[in-house]
Amino acid sequence: MNETMTESNTVADGETAAVVQLGRLRPWHWSLALLAAGLLTLIFFEGLVKMVGAWDQEEYSHGYMLPVVAAFLVWQRSTRLALIPFESSWWGVLLTVFGLFVFVAGELGTLYTVVQYGLLITLGGLLLSFMGRRAFLLILPAYGLLFFTVPLPNFLYNNLSSQLQLISSELGVHVIRLFGIPVFLEGNVIDLGDYQLQVVEACNGLRYLFPLVALGYIAAVLFKGAWWKKIVLVVSTLPITVLMNSFRIGVIGVLVNRYGVSQAEGFLHDFEGWVIFMACAALLIGEMALLARVGRDRMPLLDAFAVEGPEPPPHPARIVHRRLTPSFMAALSILLAMAIVAQILPHREEIVPERERFLFFPSDIGEWRGRVDRLEQIYIDALKFDDYLLSDYTDGQGDSINLYAAYYASQRKGASVHSPKSCLPGGGWRIKEFSQREITGPGIGPRPLPVNRSLIQMGEERLLVYYWFQQRGRLMTNEYLVKWFLFWDALTRQRTDGALVRVTTPVALGSDGTAEDKRLTEFVNVIARPLGRFVPD
Repeated sequence: MNETMTESNTVADGETAAVVQLGRLRPWHWSLALLAAGLLTLIFFEGLVKMVGAWDQEEYSHGYMLPVVAAFLVWQRSTRLALIPFESSWWGVLLTVFGLFVFVAGELGTLYTVVQYGLLITLGGLLLSFMGRRAFLLILPAYGLLFFTVPLPNFLYNNLSSQLQLISSELGVHVIRLFGIPVFLEGNVIDLGDYQLQVVEACNGLRYLFPLVALGYIAAVLFKGAWWKKIVLVVSTLPITVLMNSFRIGVIGVLVNRYGVSQAEGFLHDFEGWVIFMACAALLIGEMALLARVGRDRMPLLDAFAVEGPEPPPHPARIVHRRLTPSFMAALSILLAMAIVAQILPHREEIVPERERFLFFPSDIGEWRGRVDRLEQIYIDALKFDDYLLSDYTDGQGDSINLYAAYYASQRKGASVHSPKSCLPGGGWRIKEFSQREITGPGIGPRPLPVNRSLIQMGEERLLVYYWFQQRGRLMTNEYLVKWFLFWDALTRQRTDGALVRVTTPVALGSDGTAEDKRLTEFVNVIARPLGRFVPD
């Protein structure tokens, strides 16, 4: 029986009425839907576990509620969905194949984020092949919400976190100055004289931004207004978060100045965060009330944002059992084949090469004498490296160079190198010059060593910094190129190990940097060959 939207029947009183057909699934169809869900879970199990595990972090804790909200959005449209005939969509089959291809790439590359996006793409392909384009477009907002459940790739998170720390620090200082309190800012360190507050990762605003963006998306879906209003609701979550988080930092600074550092710790700190998020949500509601009263489609807020259930089905109505579409059966067969292949193929283990620990890096190199230093635990926890070297070297002329190297045995599980370009400004340093250059010399070898050259300044102090990414035999300066080869080498070589190497020297007042460039170039020539024992090719 082919599904149609309506048909005309003659009723008892002789009048002609439209009998609406409502599509329903047969009970055994639900068994196939459960089979598809089970196959998805089996194939993407490891990535799914990692994704749910990330929801325990405050930034992604809203992930637990998003599938429930998505189900509600589908239920809200259930009556309209029942009125649309399901059709075959071979585009859904192609999307399923593409999602499985993304999964294979993520598995071979041992990158969980890629596997997680592959899960959502494959789910979209199954839905599209099951119900067709028209019905899929109806549930598209609910499907799109699921993409907010996937954690950001680590390098994007780190860059975004660093920028938000700086912006929040600057705006927070303006709030403190409004109360007449003298304050000085160095990067993300707020100096109140007796106290210093560091705007660390926990205060970057991302724990408000991610949930608020998801909330703005949900509000935009439920909001009955023009498309431009919906877009404004989602986009505005970023400035709302930044402004409110900056206000929170400013208030904490004022409280610390008056009542002591206890105001920035423990319960009060967490409670202030909860209040700020609720204030962000209130601002979003106020924005909806304002948008509801502008434009041609003006209406009261309760009419524009009414969380309603599904519309009552039309009457008279006839129940029509839907047929499974050929495209869905094809997509399900492909999914079943992939599940079998995934179980037969041997598990791909990541290769971690043997190396010497930085503990044994020579303290005396040529004319340089080194003294090992240690990082504070807060930085070790944030950087998540497997091994690191921090040493201050001096020579007979009194010149000094700081050597820092961070090694990661695996960069697939969220830990990866942090670019100094995004980290240094957080410590109060301003980048005055930035360029790339190539170092040659007897210690480098036949190929020049590319480095990033940065002149940074804080107050009257200036430093010259060289750094590069030493990754599985590749020497690179571009952090985005590093991410590409990270994926490629994981795919082709089963390796994601690598290191960041940074050397720093003070720049004398009045110096044009020539002497310092010569000093770092000679030092890099000295350490390049020994580094090979600690950062494997």
